[in-house]
Amino acid sequence: MSSPFAGEKVRIVEVGPRDGLQNEAAIVPAAVKLALIERLAATGLTHIEATSFVSPKWVPQMADHAEVMHALPKGGAVRYSALTPNLKGFEAALAAGAEEVAVFGAASEAFSQKNINCSIAESLRRFEDVMRAAQSAGIPVRGYVSCVLGCPYQGEVPPAAVADTAARLHDMGCHEVSLGDTIGVGTPEKTKRMLEAVMASVPSSRLAGHFHDTYAQALANIYASLQMGLRCFDSSVAGLGGCPYADGAAGNVASEDLVYLLDGLGIETGVDLDKLADAGDYICGVLGRPTRSRVAQAVMAKRVRAAAVA
Repeated sequence: MSSPFAGEKVRIVEVGPRDGLQNEAAIVPAAVKLALIERLAATGLTHIEATSFVSPKWVPQMADHAEVMHALPKGGAVRYSALTPNLKGFEAALAAGAEEVAVFGAASEAFSQKNINCSIAESLRRFEDVMRAAQSAGIPVRGYVSCVLGCPYQGEVPPAAVADTAARLHDMGCHEVSLGDTIGVGTPEKTKRMLEAVMASVPSSRLAGHFHDTYAQALANIYASLQMGLRCFDSSVAGLGGCPYADGAAGNVASEDLVYLLDGLGIETGVDLDKLADAGDYICGVLGRPTRSRVAQAVMAKRVRAAAVA
């Protein structure tokens, strides 16, 4: 029986260079980040979130944001974006050549207070300055909503709260809103209920899914999101990343695992799985640990067997 998604297209936003590396304890040199991004761009990915223009005091791993963004080729097939939490960050990203920026809100009041020391309403007011400046510069803005399926501080997050934050980001001009299961506690049915609430005010064509794999539910949640109409997903090569607020968080869904799933469903991504596995192998070698992607592990094991036979 053929896949119900056969022939459809999904856009993948690779967040490994930013979300995947930002919590690494040891500083990853800019040259390594650029080498990783170059390898990722060679896979066929069309959107790579390269860095974050936040204060080095809070995220020292991203202190080289301007150096990284300046060095990336612009105007080609790949769009390089950056996280910009405020107007100062946006201005720095613009000066460095960012082609798209992102702002970061929350569906959980407790998480917003703990993470950025202000209410959800105040965080959204701060983004208005970024939106005005971005519109004047002709720079598209993507919005993130964190804790859409659970919060490390308040627990359950009502779907209505997610819908409210997503709608406000969309209404202020974000061309796309990425819904993040920040601590990876979601399940398919919870995902569908959340999306039903959000899609009452934001069309599925303007939504993306961002799932962490703490309880090994990320791919199941992505499949549920596909059934609901989403056609854009964030992922991180080799499953890099993780939420510092969740004990045992396993990181973002691995890009290799996502591509394998979509390929198996007959969905077009334009991404070469073998090259993606090579990119993951490169950065894991630098970091000195194995990939979290089971698919990448299988790809590498198959190569070893083929080489032994040859």
